[in-house]
Amino acid sequence: MKLMIETKELNAGYGKIHVLYDVNFTAKPREITVIVGPNGSGKSTLLKTIMGLTTVYSGSIVFEGKDVTTLPPHERAKIGLAYLPQLESTFSNLTVKENLIMAGYMLDEDEFKDRLEMVKNVFPIIQQYWTKKVRYLSGGERQMVAMAMALLRKPKVMMFDEPTAHLAPKIAFQVLSKIIELRDTLGLTIVLVEQSARKALEIGDRAYLLVSGRTIFEGSAKELLAHPELGKLYLGITA
Repeated sequence: MKLMIETKELNAGYGKIHVLYDVNFTAKPREITVIVGPNGSGKSTLLKTIMGLTTVYSGSIVFEGKDVTTLPPHERAKIGLAYLPQLESTFSNLTVKENLIMAGYMLDEDEFKDRLEMVKNVFPIIQQYWTKKVRYLSGGERQMVAMAMALLRKPKVMMFDEPTAHLAPKIAFQVLSKIIELRDTLGLTIVLVEQSARKALEIGDRAYLLVSGRTIFEGSAKELLAHPELGKLYLGITA
């Protein structure tokens, strides 16, 4: 099976602040790959590095067999990488409609219309709040708009940075259910960073545990969820 994303001996950070140390990471097609770990372990930095938003000191990033280590973020977006940060993933002063228009600015008119219809089917809520400014939506609703914006751009991989942060349990469940749908119905590859490790591992296929910028565990999500020591020591998971 070909890999969608592969990092090799990746060392990266912000300027002179070294965060990731020799990280080898892979994401396979049509799978949810979960990245978990304590606060400050480098989870978000790994996503940002894959997207081209940090300083790479050494190592490489490969997307669909092509080395993209030096490719600018907007070029990575063009070839199918989508990154949804925890904050500021929508334009709060614009309406839902205007957010979608902004997201589809690179598509021609016919393609935009086709993609928009598909996105509305996946996220019916955006039609309900079509003319409402995003600032007036709940956290869960804003997350759905952000996911719709990313989906509009025809991604092959969607990377989520703590999409359920600060959401009520019921809304968090809805967001994670949509992520499962993106994998199962649309065949997308998902990379998911989550502070709520148990929820993420329950829906994931593979998992990585990062601690202090280094990989402590790599394997199936279910295996990490059931691990008698790692889950309790680093993730607060108890049997």
